[in-house]
Order: sequence, then structure tokens, then C-alpha cells
Amino acid sequence: MKRPNRLLAGTLCLAVTAAVVTGVTAPSSAATDLPWMNPSAAPAVRADLLVDAMTLDQKIQQIAMNPVENRNIPGCGFSRQGRHVEGIPELAIPTLRMTNGPFGGGDCLVAPTSTGLTSALSVASSWDPAVSTAWGDILGEETRASAHNVLLTPGINLGRIANAGRNFEYFGEDPYLAGVMSVAQVNAVQAHGVQSVAKHYAANEQETQRQRMDTIVDDRTMHELYLLPFEMTIQDANLASVMCSYPHLNGVYACENTKLLTDWLRGDLGFEGYVMSDRGATHSTAPAIKAGLDLEFASPRWFTPELINAALDAGEIAMDDIDQMLRRRYTVMFRLGQFDDPINSLTPIDFDTNGQRVRELGEQGTVLLKNENRTLPLDAKSLDSVALIGTKTFAGEAKFNSQGPSDTIVVTAPYTVTPKEGLENALDALGSDATVTYNNGTDVAAATALAAESDVAIVMVGDISREGVDRSTLSLPTTDGVDQNALVSAVASANPNTVVVLKNGGPVLLPWLDKVPSLLEAWYPAQEDGNVVANTLFGIANPSGKLPISFPTKEREGANATAEQWPGVDPDGDGNLTATYREGLEMGYRWYDANDTKPTFPFGFGLSYTDFEISKLVTTPQTTDGTKPIKVQFFVENTGDVAGAEVAQVYLGLPSGAGEPSKRLVAFEKVWLQPGEKKRVELTIDPAASNHPLSVWDTTSDAWATVDGNYRIYLGNSSTSLPLTGSVTVRTPPGHRN
Repeated sequence: MKRPNRLLAGTLCLAVTAAVVTGVTAPSSAATDLPWMNPSAAPAVRADLLVDAMTLDQKIQQIAMNPVENRNIPGCGFSRQGRHVEGIPELAIPTLRMTNGPFGGGDCLVAPTSTGLTSALSVASSWDPAVSTAWGDILGEETRASAHNVLLTPGINLGRIANAGRNFEYFGEDPYLAGVMSVAQVNAVQAHGVQSVAKHYAANEQETQRQRMDTIVDDRTMHELYLLPFEMTIQDANLASVMCSYPHLNGVYACENTKLLTDWLRGDLGFEGYVMSDRGATHSTAPAIKAGLDLEFASPRWFTPELINAALDAGEIAMDDIDQMLRRRYTVMFRLGQFDDPINSLTPIDFDTNGQRVRELGEQGTVLLKNENRTLPLDAKSLDSVALIGTKTFAGEAKFNSQGPSDTIVVTAPYTVTPKEGLENALDALGSDATVTYNNGTDVAAATALAAESDVAIVMVGDISREGVDRSTLSLPTTDGVDQNALVSAVASANPNTVVVLKNGGPVLLPWLDKVPSLLEAWYPAQEDGNVVANTLFGIANPSGKLPISFPTKEREGANATAEQWPGVDPDGDGNLTATYREGLEMGYRWYDANDTKPTFPFGFGLSYTDFEISKLVTTPQTTDGTKPIKVQFFVENTGDVAGAEVAQVYLGLPSGAGEPSKRLVAFEKVWLQPGEKKRVELTIDPAASNHPLSVWDTTSDAWATVDGNYRIYLGNSSTSLPLTGSVTVRTPPGHRN
């Protein structure tokens, strides 16, 4: 896929900044005399030299995290989170300090202020890898600046279940889209010399009973859907680390699952980094080590000196196993420069610049879902009064991602922009004297009276998604004592010029949709909330986002149609749930296709303030042996009156004998155009690419295979709007595999 060099024509380019590291502590002169501290040697060679020089006690100390005092960074404090592996100065092994990112939960607690970033789901909604690159650049920069060298992101589980509590942390329902966004983020983060840890490996698509549930998924579905974003990130971003997840997979805990950690991860996916567990996800000593786990998260329970020595004495593990665990991590650290340029001090962060970048990222992630009669953008100069209505959580303050299971982890953004401040900023910028009046919705009569007397009513509603809990319903929750659905209906009845803004972590049901002319999806806009939303409502920014996840029509639909699929059933009567992915490959838009059902809003959908035409599709070659790239060429034209961007989406339908859903996303590009401008676009479907676009997973041979026959190519701007079609015939040579 071609990747544009700029994010938004006519605005600040969100280019990746170079990693600026000041005040780091260089290795001592004594350390440089150590043979593994020769920077000209290959990382794997250096790792071998180091491991060979270590004592057993040193090795055991290095295979588990531990909450200890951060002694070498003044004021850094005690590592209460336990995301810490103490270094060994005499061997020049640097201390590992890990963070969940600017959302909180870092090892070094002296600097809780960090840029409040938009959600990953918002990034995915941009359908632009350059946005994910810029997002990852901020993450990498601020991770390093806050004295951490390991970042526990990206989350690349899929949005299989609309109710899933952590959908806001992921990149949506499609494995290819998730993989593209993950690759861009990881490359940007690791350019700062910071390790990226992809999580949660694998098939951890729900929060309900995540620590003990069993997930049943067949081999083909795992490879084609749930492993694919990991494979893409491993192959295209040289991923440092993978975090194994809590649940059982097909009866075996993920962090002691040999098929998952060795056969699939290192064999099929080609992973060369190291595996760490999620917090408390390690359940054994020898079985976990033999399966491929390299590092136990937080205070060691299973990788203690006593248990490791006992396993060695019993012959359950060998010294070579421990050496391999360390070689994998040290090779990564040498490759990223973490030995030669250790991160041992706090450095300044340009919060003003990063805040401006976050605003632009948020604007690109907004999705215009409905706009009858061109209600939006609002004409600022024609307005005298604006009613802003909604609870404090969604309309009174900036809406951030939830921090954790109990919101006990608190990170302070350098500033926030409230919805009212954002509206006033936009009105002022457009030369309007209109007044903005806020009502929190607790008194519905007062809210509707305000709406009735105002030129426009803007209602902001949403949900509260968080780690550890799935949403029990897809309906908007009662928040701050306010029934949000009832509030929207009441305001819409009082003022036909009502605009609704959603701030949510995943799909929701919209029972009032027919009552409002316009609906804007903003996800969790974070610290620049007010400006992101207001700039879009008033046309300062033209919405260009597309949905990365389908919006269902009812509570039970698709992969959560039955309790067996979500949250699972209790087959043994012991209180432990088993969730079966019985929908197989028919997940997300693929399920809607297979069942000839229309969602409320489909995957890939999003409107604009201008109009576009995609035309003149040409695909070459017409016949191929399954090894040569397929070129997809077409034109995109802005036929409207304002500048904007369209996302051209290419889906591929495999031959009927392949046993696949009707289509899969294989390419896309976001195209920025001025009014009347027309561009020729060329995308490539490469059979050798890490997403295996032409292939299926053959469970008999445990390999990717390309099926002979006619492949249909679909081109359009959403999964349900694909008016242009083409085809290519594949005839593979005997014995060919992908």
C-alpha cells in the first residue's frame, strides 16, 4: 500500500520527529571494556557473550520483574507497579522500566504529566498509517523522555465483540487494518530506541473472566484473523516483544501454551523477540518456560530463585532454556541501542507541539455518520445561540480513555480543552459572536427549554469502556444520573436542528437515530476534545474518518449472537466460562455479508462535507501464477466545493472453492483532494506480503496456500459500497505455497 508523505493538505504536517535524547548516561569506561559492549558486533553475538558471562543467580534475577526502588534516577520513586527489571551495573545491563504509555501505569512515577492521546480506535478510524506513525512518535518520544525503555503497546486484539471493554485500545475488527496501524505505530516507537510490546497474544477479545476463561478457536480462524496483526507487526516492524494473554486457548493457558508461543509465534509467524506475560498471567515454572515464556510480569511468583533452582535440579528445565530466555531479550536491547545509549534520566517534552499534533490526529479520527440536508458544518456567522447539552462526563469536560479496571492510575495531561471552550474557540476563529450555553442534562425540562430557544442544540453522549469489564449492554448508559437516550430524544423533539456527538469506546445502539439530522463519532478525543469536536462541527476540519468496526442493529448480533460465543457458558459447572468462536471467519463485516444483514453503520463507512467519485478501475495482470503483484489502478476526484479526503478501499473475493467469506480487505489509501482535483491512484496486492492477501491457511499442511480460480476485486469507500469490480485469474504452479 502506498503511504502518503503528509497528513492533511493545508495544515501542519505531522511528520515523525527524530528521537531527541538528552542527558542519558553513557556506559562507563569499564563497561566499554566488556566484550559484549563492542557496538560493531552483531546484536545476537553480543547477547551470547553477555549470557555466557553471567552467573546463575544473575540470570534468575533477570527473568522476572520486581517492584524495587529506582535508585539511579533522582526522585523517580518506588516501582509500585512492578514494571521493573533491575539492571546489573558490573555487567553494563541497564535497568528496564516499563510503562503502559501516556495513559498511566509507569515504573518511574516522578513525571505523571504526559500528553493525553486519542484512543487507538480513533487512530484506526483515520484509515491512514501516517496518523498511526505520528501517534507512535509521540508515544515513543514521551516514553523515553519519562525514563522508560519499554512501552506496553500496541494492543492488536480484534473488535470481535461490540461489548468488549477494551475495544478503544485496539484498531477495530479487521486484521489487515489492525496490522497496518500496528506496523506504523511500532516502527515509530522503536525509532526512539524504545521497545514495543504487542498484546494480548492471543484471542483475548473480551474482558469478562479474562483471567481464567477458556477460548475455543480453530487453527484456520486463528491464523487468518487473530494471529494476522501480530504476524504483520513481526514481519514489517521487527517487533521487540509480545505479551501473552490471560485466558486459556483451547484448554491451555496462553502463557504456557507451546502451540501458541513456539509453534505458531516463532514457527509460523517468524518471531525472534522475547515473550513476557501479562500481570499475573504466569501459572507455572517449567511448563511456562518450556512453552516459550521469557519474562514473568511484576513480582515473581513462578520465576523465583527457589522454583527455578528446583526445576533445574529436577531436570524439568535446563540451563540452555534460561540462557535462551535472556538471549532473546538482550538481542532486542542491543539492536535498539539500549545497552550503548541507556535511558537513565528524565528529559523535557514539548507539550505544546504534541498537543497540536493530538488535535490533528483527533480530527482525522472523527467519523461523520449522518448528515441529512447538510446540517453540518454549522454556519457560525448565522448563529446567535448554541446549546451544549450532556452530562459532565461527555459535555462538561474532556473525555479521556479509561485508565484501568478501577481508574486508580491517574495521569495528568498538561492541559485540557472542554467542549464549551472548544466551541467558543471555533466561533471566535470564524468571527461569530454566538453564545454557548451549557446544560448538564440532569434537569431534562431545563435542557429541552434551552434547546428550544437556541439556534442549534449540540448533545454530547457516550459510554465508559474500561479494562477488566465488558459492557453489559450496547445502549448508552445512564451517566451522572442522566438517561442519555431519553435526553437525546427530548432535545431532538424540542429543536429539529439537533446535532449528536458520540464519545465512546466501541459501537453503541442508537434508538433515536431517525430523530436527529446529524451524528458525529468522536470516540475519546482526550485533552484536545473541545477543539477536535468543535473544529469538525464548524468545518474548520473536514471529517475524513471511516469506521474500523461495524455498528450492530441489536444487542445480540454477529460474534455475540449467542451466550456460547460471548461471554461464554459454564460447561463443567465450576463457574469458569468457555467462549467458542463458532462464527469462525465470519466476524465483523464478513458476518454481515454471509448473513445478508445490514448493520446500522458498516465497516469502512464515513461521510464528508464534500463529494467524491472513484472511477476507471483497471487491474493488471488478468492472469497470474499467484506469485506476482497485482496492480489496482483508479481515479479519485473531489466533485464538491471544499477540500477533503476519501479512503479508497480494495476488497478481494477468493474463489468459491477456498471456503472463505465473500471478501476481505487487502488495500486502502487515504487521498487528499482540493475541490475539483482528480488523482490517479495505484495500489498493489502483493501475494508475498505479510497479510497473505491471496492465501488461506491450510490446516493439513500447516501452511499458507493459494487457491486456483477467479478472484474478484471490489473497489469503493466502505464494505457495503463497492460499485467498481474487476477480476484476476490465478493458476499456481505445482507445489506452490505462500
